[in-house]
Amino acid sequence: MTKAQFPIEPRVASGVPGLDIILSGGLLQGGLYIVQGPPGAGKTTLGNQLCFHHAAGGGKALYVTLLAEYHARMMQHLGSMTFFDASKIPDQITYLNGLRTLHEAGLKGLLDLLRREIAARTITLLVLDGVVSVRRAADDDQAFNAFVHALQAVAIATDCTMVILTNGQGTKTSPEHTMVDGIIEMSEQLIGWAAESTLQVVKFRGSAFLRGRHAFKITSDGVVVHPRIEALLARPSRVNTQVGGRVSTGNGQLDIMLGGGLPTASTTMVMGPSGVGKTTLGLEFLASCSATEPGLLFGFYETPPRIDAKIGGVCPRLRDLVDTGIVSVEWQPPTDDLLDAYGERLLRLVETHRVKRLFIDGLGAFQQAATSQPGRIGNFLTALMNELRVRGVTTLYTLEVPDIQGPSIRTPLGDLSSLAENLILLRFVELHSQLHRLISVLKVRDSQFDSSLHEYATSSQGLLIDPTSDSAERITWGYAPVGEGRA
Repeated sequence: MTKAQFPIEPRVASGVPGLDIILSGGLLQGGLYIVQGPPGAGKTTLGNQLCFHHAAGGGKALYVTLLAEYHARMMQHLGSMTFFDASKIPDQITYLNGLRTLHEAGLKGLLDLLRREIAARTITLLVLDGVVSVRRAADDDQAFNAFVHALQAVAIATDCTMVILTNGQGTKTSPEHTMVDGIIEMSEQLIGWAAESTLQVVKFRGSAFLRGRHAFKITSDGVVVHPRIEALLARPSRVNTQVGGRVSTGNGQLDIMLGGGLPTASTTMVMGPSGVGKTTLGLEFLASCSATEPGLLFGFYETPPRIDAKIGGVCPRLRDLVDTGIVSVEWQPPTDDLLDAYGERLLRLVETHRVKRLFIDGLGAFQQAATSQPGRIGNFLTALMNELRVRGVTTLYTLEVPDIQGPSIRTPLGDLSSLAENLILLRFVELHSQLHRLISVLKVRDSQFDSSLHEYATSSQGLLIDPTSDSAERITWGYAPVGEGRA
């Protein structure tokens, strides 16, 4: 038989931000799914999101609870959610408590109730909340499995998509887990004082999906899932069409040191201690933006007033570019969000503003957001930078490296070669009770460059770099680390 003889199964979008991306388009119509997790994980919120999104698209949903919870109380909790729309109740969304039926008529009575309601109301989505009550009411595992099997038969016969919410964790070999079409697990763990919520698709028949755990938050919009960037962008979203070309850093002398500027659509890491001039260099880079080459400052540590003051004091031309919208400035507190949320926001801004020059001020914030998953940061940044590259974005980002006084360099990210194609180092050197600033280019992709040290100073015109290495040689010749004598 050919593929044409097997039509593609229609999908039922969940309406949960990020979840449909993980599921490659949503739930399969007429499928039976389990959403499991401990109390408070967000299952009820997610189940209601499904119903309201389904109703908004013209479908009819039935939410049946088997818990000793009044629907009026649940409505009060949901009322503040943006997805909640009271006008959909009861014509498109019906709420029903089946606990009494379960207690009085058992599993068969509950199943008959569901059949009647689905047929009478032409229901296309059923959410069954509290299936742990069904397990308790079942005489044995065989009776419970028969209930799940019968429920699946109803789903197939009526083409009604069904979602079971349960506190039980179960295992991949649990009978009900082997029968259903998909399993989504919601969990929470404490990381120090903070709680981190994750979602994992354990099983999903008939479709590819993004494996592994994905972080989520419960906000006023309901459950918002952030697919792991390195899973979502394991392969960049498009073919790289950028070949050759150079982009000016905005600093003529630095362009000379780099062999003609930065390679187009490359990534450049600017390393150095606090106060050495990294942000100033980034602002110079953005000051070379144009209407055909828009820019974005994606910052973490410098608050908007401080960035605004720096723009006015260091790069007057950049002020005009910001005012006309050619350069966008976006700030986010470094403790405010999840690692993948930062990545999503960055890529969304790049797409919205058609960014070609990107300055990320504070790469360490990404690492800070990955504290609970330290092994992820390298893969995350690699996937993110690969995506920016194929979008034709030339990226410059800063990394604070405190231990650079003299010849030693220790970075918090380990191997830098996989994270940046070009490396620029700014450092302080102490000589005769004075601090001097030195700049050097450590690496440029596929290019010759000037690797010698140059002294520079910060000014209202940006970085003033000495065109020769003479002063830098005198400074380094006179430098001696603590505990060592001079030759």
